[in-house]
Amino acid sequence: MKKVVLVLFAFLFFSVGQAFAYRVTDFSTDAKIVAAMRVLEQAGENDVFRNLQRYGMRIKFDDLSMVMNGKNAYAVSTYNNFGTRVILINSVYRNAPAEQIACLIAHESYHTGYSADLEEETLATSKEAACWTRVKVASKVYPDSRLTRRLDKISGLYLASSSNNNLVQQKIASNGFYRNQLGLN
Repeated sequence: MKKVVLVLFAFLFFSVGQAFAYRVTDFSTDAKIVAAMRVLEQAGENDVFRNLQRYGMRIKFDDLSMVMNGKNAYAVSTYNNFGTRVILINSVYRNAPAEQIACLIAHESYHTGYSADLEEETLATSKEAACWTRVKVASKVYPDSRLTRRLDKISGLYLASSSNNNLVQQKIASNGFYRNQLGLN
């Protein structure tokens, strides 16, 4: 009887797991992005996949130098000419580790419209930071890059924050770019 129950439990467990699986190639066919999506999948970031699916997002690398402050942008969530949501990851990060690209995708998946407010930007950045704390491989040496420094910085702020003292939100609110973009001036 125990074997029957155990087999039944295992069957249900694996069936339910498959029901929540997402096809990462629904969002991109770029091998580097697919690798980043696999990182998110392995980390159990189902909320990111739900957001991507809910908004019908596609993800690709793009030259963001023509976008407002694009040469300094890591990634943007926007719409293409056909009205489809798209996450554009700055092509300068094409060779970044998959874990870092995964964090950019996690962040952008939390943007829901044409513009963000402080609350949405805080939520997206906190998600990016939380994702980095989960997917960063302790034994791996990451490149000394602007993206690595950003992820380390925001994850440190995220980990040091409390419900009464959100350091991520404070950093965003005091940043000149975000103050201007979010209309906090």
